[in-house]
Amino acid sequence: MRISIKLKFTLFLAVLLILTVGVLSALVLRGMEQSQKQQIEATMARQTQLANLRVRQEYYSQDPRLEPPTFLKQEGVRLSDELSDLTGMPVTLYDAKGGRIGTSLPGEIGPLDGDASGASAFRYAIDGQVAYWEQGSFLEYFAPLEGPKGQLGVIRFRYPIGSYQAAYADIRDLFVTIGLGVVGLSFVLGYLFFNRFAGGIIRLKKAADAIRRGEFIRSAPLKRSRDELGQLGEGLYEMSGAIERNISAMQEEQRKLKLAVEKLQALERQQKEYIGSISHEFKTPLTSIKAYVELLEMYGDDPNLLEEARMNIGKEAERLYEMVEKVLRLAELEKYDFELQAGELDAQETLADIVGRMRGKAERFGLTLRLETPTQKARSLIWFDRESFMHIFVNLLDNAIKYNVAGGTVTVSSWLESALSEQHQDRLVVRVCNTGPFIPAELRERIFEPFFTVNRDRARQSGGSGLGLALVKRLTEAQGGTIELVSSDESGTVFELTFPLVPKGALM
Repeated sequence: MRISIKLKFTLFLAVLLILTVGVLSALVLRGMEQSQKQQIEATMARQTQLANLRVRQEYYSQDPRLEPPTFLKQEGVRLSDELSDLTGMPVTLYDAKGGRIGTSLPGEIGPLDGDASGASAFRYAIDGQVAYWEQGSFLEYFAPLEGPKGQLGVIRFRYPIGSYQAAYADIRDLFVTIGLGVVGLSFVLGYLFFNRFAGGIIRLKKAADAIRRGEFIRSAPLKRSRDELGQLGEGLYEMSGAIERNISAMQEEQRKLKLAVEKLQALERQQKEYIGSISHEFKTPLTSIKAYVELLEMYGDDPNLLEEARMNIGKEAERLYEMVEKVLRLAELEKYDFELQAGELDAQETLADIVGRMRGKAERFGLTLRLETPTQKARSLIWFDRESFMHIFVNLLDNAIKYNVAGGTVTVSSWLESALSEQHQDRLVVRVCNTGPFIPAELRERIFEPFFTVNRDRARQSGGSGLGLALVKRLTEAQGGTIELVSSDESGTVFELTFPLVPKGALM
């Protein structure tokens, strides 16, 4: 048999009584406060009216040729004393600029400059309004001071409100005493009956707090209770399980969404940087070509200029062609990695072919290009796209030749390294060394970024675009290889590449 929770709240009247007493007390106190406020405002309005009437009377009793401001300045001290006697309150008079011209309490009411409340109230009063605030047992009251020809300044009353405050405090204490008595009696009666229910509610609250902290409950908080509290406990237990499952699913979705957003943001940044770099790099050769075209339009009959323009326009056009080709290759690698035609490749043989092709260019630059291979012939088959392999080392050797010193050397060396464990593959290691200028340590992490060059002026002279190393890194890593800058000092720069060898059991 289910026991209704309504039967357990028979003492609801006690709570209702407390609420009623509290509300009535608040309403009575609020009404008393409003009544006192209205009474004070009415009293001060009459006193202000009386004071303004007295000021006008005094003005008309003086020389009629006397201007109101001058009258107020001359008679301010006397008027403040007379108005104080007339109203029974301390009075202070201010002119239209806030200067004090008279007070019945010398020394007690200072200038307005150091009194923020007084300055604010003065501004209200000088605009024809009334302002006041409580200060201890007194009410500071500002009102317009009217003369025969309009407002002369401001009058300030100090109205004692101690009697009002004492009456309000007595009534408030009476309500507090009665309220405490009712609350105490209701508490004793309610505690005797609601102790067990309060314990159940506390357990439910702890369960709810645990759910809020993410500590999901594993059993119902009130197993023995057969009323609505017991049903609520069962509901909390079921809700805890549902929330736990939903949060787990949401966290997983949030994790996936966060990864997607981070990738999109990174892609957007890369695209913006990429487009900006492309535009900047393309602008330089185009500017040079445009300049020569303009010169040819002006001096087309100059044979020396024609030869120089032909040579430089061709050089800049070739540079543009190389940049476009590399940009397109990078773009293709970003989207079409699956189009790489990987297969078994004899790396040592291919390296010898590449070095042979590049030796002529090295000799034109006055450099020595050497290939160092192991003395003993060893299997050097790697699983790699041949065209990509050629592209990688042609770019590396081209950079090593362009960024070198007169009479320098470029050395390509390779060897095999055995795997340290069964989980790793044997690999081919290739190093490309040149005797060119060293790369500063703070720039070494950026040399594989598209369009980045260590020395931009020298890169322009040699036709470099900053795309070669970025393309090399992308081609190498796309098929399981690695590339890193091993060292760069006064003796030269060394790049090291590794390629996993084809496992022996995989040979066909």
